[in-house]
Amino acid sequence: MKNILIPIDFSENSKSAVQYALKLYKNEICTFYFLHSTNFINSTSRTYITPHYVEESHKKALKKIQELELKTKRENASVKHDYKNIISNDKLHTAIDKAIKQNDIELVIMGTKGCTAAVEFFAGSNTVEIINKVKNCPILVIPDEYSFVAPKQIGFPTDYNRKYTDRELETLKNMTRLYNSEIRIVHINVEKSLTLSQKHNIERLENYLADQKYNFHYIDDNSKKSENIIMFINDYKIDMLAMVNYEHGPIENVLKEPVIKKLAFHPRIPLLVIPE
Repeated sequence: MKNILIPIDFSENSKSAVQYALKLYKNEICTFYFLHSTNFINSTSRTYITPHYVEESHKKALKKIQELELKTKRENASVKHDYKNIISNDKLHTAIDKAIKQNDIELVIMGTKGCTAAVEFFAGSNTVEIINKVKNCPILVIPDEYSFVAPKQIGFPTDYNRKYTDRELETLKNMTRLYNSEIRIVHINVEKSLTLSQKHNIERLENYLADQKYNFHYIDDNSKKSENIIMFINDYKIDMLAMVNYEHGPIENVLKEPVIKKLAFHPRIPLLVIPE
């Protein structure tokens, strides 16, 4: 049985994440944990938070999350799916971290705003904070209003400078098993030729993915990695992008680019963030 955690702030973004999760795992036995952190509530304008205010906030959140659970059960009835609710007063990333440890969570699925709010997504939003701080579980980020498409084509950008661990690659393989997906490994040519270390890492990938459908792709560098990735997504009709989140890796490089702030890159398709 799979345990999936979905942070809920009752926005359309988080509701989209719920719908995507249910469809992604429609054929799997799962327990979906709906997590709401009352730290979503903007309390900075209050000079003093009374115990009564905290209690009332907890009650309101519990009622809303129970209503969401009932609505979800009515609209997506499945004997394979079970639901549990968590209300936390911790900051969101702390609440997520605790829930992962206490409930043996194997994937966090959360929504985020789409292209109209790309700056917020990549410049300090809850999503980025969670990506940066939650290091013990993969995170699947779903763009706002994204209509479910089975992830038949999964893009995997890499610079080949790192030897991926079995645990990291197993996360990728677990996702491909759901829909017999093809992994498209893409490298942006920033160097004239690959080093021996890079070639060794390619061989390791080939050996580990021997039982998978996969292809290698090489694209020329145009100095903006985010734009390269967008072209790759469009050219190969990628349904999901997977990246290992490690220091100086593809995610960090893309997030640091000034082009991000110009809205040139935003979460157009689901992004699977794999912790190192």
